[in-house]
Amino acid sequence: MGNFFDDEKSGIETDNREKLFEDVKHTDEDGEEYWLARELQEVLQYKEWRNFVKVIDKAKAACRNTGNVENDYFVGINKIVTTGIAT
Repeated sequence: MGNFFDDEKSGIETDNREKLFEDVKHTDEDGEEYWLARELQEVLQYKEWRNFVKVIDKAKAACRNTGNVENDYFVGINKIVTTGIAT
């Protein structure tokens, strides 16, 4: 089985990953679990988004390759970042 985390090997032990995933897990009003990519990026110790987005792309491809509908599992959201500069 391939490893999605090959691009930027994180130093996290496999046993600790499960706990870390639980720490950043969210649950919606229907009880469905979900994770935010920016939080997973930090948990998995990817320093740069451009490296982590490759992992996301591999996961999306794996989802499609198993006959699942990508949009059922990967939902794009935009987070507004506020800066200290008034426009």
